[in-house]
Amino acid sequence: MEKIKKAVQILKHSRFTTAFTGAGISVESGIPPFRGKDGIWNKYDPEALDISYFTENPEHSWMIIKELFYDYYNSAKPNPAHLALARMEREGLLGRVITQNIDNLHQEAGSRMVFEFHGNLTKLKCLSCFKKYNVPEISLDHLPPTCRECGGILKPDFVFFGESIPQDALMASYEAAGLSDVFLIIGTTGEVMPANQIPPLAKQNGAIIVEINPEPSHYTNMVTDLYLQGKASEIMKEIEKGLFPASLDNDQYRID
Repeated sequence: MEKIKKAVQILKHSRFTTAFTGAGISVESGIPPFRGKDGIWNKYDPEALDISYFTENPEHSWMIIKELFYDYYNSAKPNPAHLALARMEREGLLGRVITQNIDNLHQEAGSRMVFEFHGNLTKLKCLSCFKKYNVPEISLDHLPPTCRECGGILKPDFVFFGESIPQDALMASYEAAGLSDVFLIIGTTGEVMPANQIPPLAKQNGAIIVEINPEPSHYTNMVTDLYLQGKASEIMKEIEKGLFPASLDNDQYRID
């Protein structure tokens, strides 16, 4: 609790805070991580999400993509960690969220300043004419899905292996690393490049690094100033209570 109190004071006095999130913040919403003991890549071949393989074998890739993402992601809801970050943004205590996740849960929780390092699975993009669709607009009963405008193959609008990071997210991340007094790392181990270069850059620019993870990460002994060990939802609920003690109630965590 003393560490949480310290984190609350750090966040209260920050002029600009960035939250930097990874798979660990969404695990409690029922979304499995890609890496680790229970990771997706222990069950599926990551080749299915290689852009070269996808363009040559779209039907096979889409069979795996549909099972991996679209058969159950719709049931995932934001958890208290997502909601706490959205509350911090509304109250002026969080400048932006840089996320490596593609699940759209930050936006569903109410966050607006979200920059997605790896894109978003709720949209599909035509590889021929680049028209974008919201997923509910397109039937996934016949794979691969195709563009209504030109008949081209549709691809989920998240970053495949072999693709570049979206330029807006990359620039926003570097900007945040320069602007931030505090970098709040939540649920990421620091294994994935180039995203893992952002917190060290923020540290070099003078940011205080607060880390929330169930186990020590690559960041913990390298750049972290304050390490809070535990589940993201539990720790963020306590931080939120410290930041907003008078107005917090349990109804805030209901998703209707």
